Amino acid sequence: MIYGREGMMALLLGVFFDLLIGDPHCFYHPIRLVGNLISVTEKGLRAVFPKTEQGEKTAGVFLSVIVCSVTAGAVAAVLYLAGKIHPYLHLAVMALFCYWMLAAKSLKDESMKVYRELKKEDLKAARRAVSMIVGRDTDQLTAEGVTKAAVETVAENASDGVMAPLLYLAVGGPVLGAFYKAVNTMDSMVGYKNEKYLYFGRFAAKVDDVFNYIPARLSALFMVAAAGLTGLSAKNAWKIFKRDRYNHASPNSAQTEAAMAGALGVQLAGDAWYFGTLYKKKTIGDALRPVECEDIRRANRLMYASAGLLLIVVMLLYCSFNILTLL
Repeated sequence: MIYGREGMMALLLGVFFDLLIGDPHCFYHPIRLVGNLISVTEKGLRAVFPKTEQGEKTAGVFLSVIVCSVTAGAVAAVLYLAGKIHPYLHLAVMALFCYWMLAAKSLKDESMKVYRELKKEDLKAARRAVSMIVGRDTDQLTAEGVTKAAVETVAENASDGVMAPLLYLAVGGPVLGAFYKAVNTMDSMVGYKNEKYLYFGRFAAKVDDVFNYIPARLSALFMVAAAGLTGLSAKNAWKIFKRDRYNHASPNSAQTEAAMAGALGVQLAGDAWYFGTLYKKKTIGDALRPVECEDIRRANRLMYASAGLLLIVVMLLYCSFNILTLL
């Protein structure tokens, strides 16, 4: 880790505020600015580059370079200006950026909305709630399908919404964290293999794969370790992780989904509808028991425990590094 005491304090404050407040809906979230930047840049690049396979691929490369550079550069500039005004303001702004880049409470809150509708046996409302956090078609999902979708979302976003940002913030502070969030947001917006984004979004998807390669695997390993702490099966989580972690078109998505499925003892993934088209997908895990709505609560508990273990390891590494520098 390259960040010192101020960086660690900012990270801990960011984690604290994310756990306490989550993403408040009373103000415009800065990550939406990244989304707006992506949309505006995409529109401009599509107008400039030819609508051919190579033209769209080239435009996609420019999109990634522009969005990542502007996002990280803007955060660096704000931090520089804050530091010029006062050291405490610099710390406060760092902490605020760390808070904005973490999404543990938001992930839990949105998935628990699905849980509450399922508990009320309001399938229509549950489908509507889960449609807010997944990309698949939800209007024909059964209660089990809704539950699976919510659990899979918690599993996947435990990595790219919580643990990966935590890792990048620990290594490079808010600037690297912002760079990662730009990469991840681009993938969520243009990284589709449909007619519109097959070529334009290819580079963004590949960059996201690279940046999530190590975090996804570390997240899964921490999830396996945390399974035993949350009353779940660490042994089965390890078994399914080793067996099914590549049962997905993405090299990273199934890493945490496999650990989650094994820990819960359920089967996830399988065929799904996207934009009216059925996509054949491999299953992840063994159906040792039927999926139930309580699995959403269990998934969130495992997500929090995994992130907590990671934070403890980060703090121990930070303390060890500082002790070594004093010797």
